[in-house]
Amino acid sequence: MPGCRCQQGPAGCNVDFWNIGGEAMGAVRFWLANLYTRRKLTLAGQYLILQLLIIAVVLAGVITVSLTQATNNFEKIEGRRSLSAAESLAANPLLRVLLPEAEPEMGSALPAMGESVRSTSGLQFVTIADPRGTVVTSSYPDEVGTSILHPESAVTEGRGWTGEIWRNGNHVLIAQVPVLDDEGKMVGIVSAGQSYPSTGEMIQEIAPNALFTLVISLLLGTAGSVLLARRVKHQTRGLEPREIAELFEHREALLHGVKEGIISVSPDSRVMLANDVAIELLQLPSHCVGRTLDELDVVPQVRHALTTSQELPDRQFLVGERVLVFNRMPVKTARRDLGSVTTFRDKTELTLLEQELGDSKATADMLRAQTHEFANQLHAISGLIQLGEYDEVVGFIDGVSFSRSKIFEDVSACIAEPTIAALLIAKSSVAAERGVHLKMAPSSTLGRCEDQLARDLTTVIGNLVDNAMDAAAAAANPEIQVGIEETSELVRITVRDNGEGIAEDAMDEIFTQGFSTKDSAVSGGRGFGLAISRLVCRRRGGELAAANAQGARFTATLRK
Repeated sequence: MPGCRCQQGPAGCNVDFWNIGGEAMGAVRFWLANLYTRRKLTLAGQYLILQLLIIAVVLAGVITVSLTQATNNFEKIEGRRSLSAAESLAANPLLRVLLPEAEPEMGSALPAMGESVRSTSGLQFVTIADPRGTVVTSSYPDEVGTSILHPESAVTEGRGWTGEIWRNGNHVLIAQVPVLDDEGKMVGIVSAGQSYPSTGEMIQEIAPNALFTLVISLLLGTAGSVLLARRVKHQTRGLEPREIAELFEHREALLHGVKEGIISVSPDSRVMLANDVAIELLQLPSHCVGRTLDELDVVPQVRHALTTSQELPDRQFLVGERVLVFNRMPVKTARRDLGSVTTFRDKTELTLLEQELGDSKATADMLRAQTHEFANQLHAISGLIQLGEYDEVVGFIDGVSFSRSKIFEDVSACIAEPTIAALLIAKSSVAAERGVHLKMAPSSTLGRCEDQLARDLTTVIGNLVDNAMDAAAAAANPEIQVGIEETSELVRITVRDNGEGIAEDAMDEIFTQGFSTKDSAVSGGRGFGLAISRLVCRRRGGELAAANAQGARFTATLRK
């Protein structure tokens, strides 16, 4: 009983046998768990166990169906035989004569007639009763004097009946037939029957076939499991299911652990894989896997980058307000094309810094060129002085100072930010070298700016002035006007040129990355300046717009 303890143990202490049993069971469970951990089933072993379970279920079903069929066959065959034997005995003329006067345990003729029919038919018992159902004679002597009438039996109505009853704990199939005299009056009842075979007997009967089926199923199942496991392992590169699961977990951890966007696209332009960074940078819906790029409404440049058959090493694309650097690698096997894998990272800030650095470098180069030009002019002045041409010296100096003083005065008068002033002066020198006149709008004004705003203004003004010089170069008297207006909330920049203007069909495309009206063979990577400028404006809560007004006019607004 629980809580039972022995007397004193070897050390004089009480010993709890039930606790010992609990500890032993815990040790057994621990050992089994370790065994399962150390010996994880292979794919072939799992298939084999699954096949054995299926075979066991099928075998149980076959046995159940066989038992049911055997029972139905027994009822059909033995029922007919019992009914036939009972009808044969009931039709015996001697029985018709003796039965009306018969009494229980009186005479030997009736028992002999019943035993003769039983032994001839091979039935288990034959019983003869009077019209009231009282047994007169029976193969079971203890039934003499008892009633054999059954509630479901139709024998009292003058019809034969076959059914099943329980007799002394045995399941019995019986047939009851009325005994009629020459006038059709029922003078008695004949009952014959056979006990149902036990389940064990029926199983023993079907065991050979079931055993044969089991052996064949085991052989086929084992062979099929091994072959299927080999084929699956060949398709999975020799990996077991647990190894595939671990590989999948590692892949998920890798995809969602890196800071770069990763997207895999199938040959039919369907997204097969995308990590969180890719979904965010490409502005895709969260449930994008399995959908095509057309369904996801991806911008044309990105769609082309993801589906082209060529490699894309460090290719930049403008997506929304981000500059992304793409690296695309096609994925192919010896048998088929699997699509491509593309990685990309956000390079917006770095691109803007590169643009600012490029503008600063261009300014420095222009100032260096001006220094060289001034040195040449000084050499010319020195030569004139040495020749004694003093009047020529004065005229030469007046000409140089007049050409330079106008833009210097205009810029110095309205632009207080040194970075922007230096940029405009440098751009004016470049414009002059290209035969383009650059002037400031009379209403221009700009005070000192914080560093980031000054860098953004440098990027926007530099790109717009460069585009304006290219556009005005073909005019008869090329001219550019730069206007800068500052309020308490924003800075507005207006750049005009007297070139041919912007074609109406290109008005919506000029801010698209890669768009350029110049020869691509000459432009060398053009088509990015206006896109970057608009990106800078939008990042500061402003906008960049274009219009035609006796040439092209670009208006940029940047909030402080």
